[in-house]
Amino acid sequence: MIYRTYGKLGWKTSILGFGAMRLPTIDNQMDKIDKPLAKRMIRYAIDNGVNYVDTAYPYHMGQSEVLVGEALKDGYRDKVKLVTKMPLMFMQKKEEMDKYLNEQLGRLKEDHVDVYVLHGLMKPIWDRLKTWDVFEWAEKTIASGKIGNLGFSFHDDFPVFKEILDSYDKWAMCQMQYNYMDINYQAGTKGLKYAAGKGIAVVIMEPIRGGQLARPPASIKAILDKSGVKRPGAAWALQWVWNHPEVTLTLSGMSAMEQVVENVALANQPGADHLTEAELQIIDEVRKSYEKLVPVLCTKCGYCQPCPNGVAIPRIFEMYNDGMIYNAPENPRMGYNHFFQPAMQADNCKGCDECLEKCPQHLPIPDLLKKAHEYLKV
Repeated sequence: MIYRTYGKLGWKTSILGFGAMRLPTIDNQMDKIDKPLAKRMIRYAIDNGVNYVDTAYPYHMGQSEVLVGEALKDGYRDKVKLVTKMPLMFMQKKEEMDKYLNEQLGRLKEDHVDVYVLHGLMKPIWDRLKTWDVFEWAEKTIASGKIGNLGFSFHDDFPVFKEILDSYDKWAMCQMQYNYMDINYQAGTKGLKYAAGKGIAVVIMEPIRGGQLARPPASIKAILDKSGVKRPGAAWALQWVWNHPEVTLTLSGMSAMEQVVENVALANQPGADHLTEAELQIIDEVRKSYEKLVPVLCTKCGYCQPCPNGVAIPRIFEMYNDGMIYNAPENPRMGYNHFFQPAMQADNCKGCDECLEKCPQHLPIPDLLKKAHEYLKV
């Protein structure tokens, strides 16, 4: 396993972290985690060198923290840095900070977490948070031993990112979306370099863009094959991120044991963080080609869920993207029309726009749902 220094804290953390947002489920129900399999996956990763586990209050509709707590029994907690997040999207007043943290520690069955992350900072949330004396609260809570360090995850543009970083000189880490498709998106490469320049650990989420980059269509695969290197799509994506020395580690939201085995093997390969100039040029060509193919840049983060009208937004966009990118609409249409509950289909969108406020990608979701429905409904 390759390890890097975790910013100012000096920890040696694995370049692959286990993100517990996309754990295997039963019957595709997000709150019904396949617990035996999920625990085996997390423990396999730890047994093979992964020492960083990340979860959050809303993941799997509240069940991710519970599962992670169970997986880290039997001595596994001592082998990892444990991270969870303050659920700011659910909070209305500063007095709730203690309430939610205590609930989270109860779910995890822990007396502390190593890093507590202010979850999903965007300008409106950040502006509200500034009135809550959050840093004073953090200092007090760190002194109590309930949290070890403070970090934040981010979904906005670079100026907001810079303002947040510059507001506090004790940030332990920042978590940002970054992959070879998102070099200019949100904080982007500029944010990556700025945070690293301040000595802050940079944790990357969505390195494979919600799995999109793991399944290259024929036109993209042909470009990758020009490199002469036999490497799966996920490996190209992860190694591109690891190729940046400013990156501390990447989180992978793995949903199957095969993914865990593959990603752990990649992070154990000598040179996993070194791409040649020719390989980097290949990725640049792939980026330009992908940009012409992907109709909806959804990462399936699930923040838009639950929809008040029952629309399964991320799953619909996944079907739409799969059909469009691979030019193969048959299977997505079959799934949408024969195995999808009618109440979950896109035409049940009532245009309430609640999802617009929650989407970290700032997608025009109602308009995109109409296009997806027209494509999928036959």
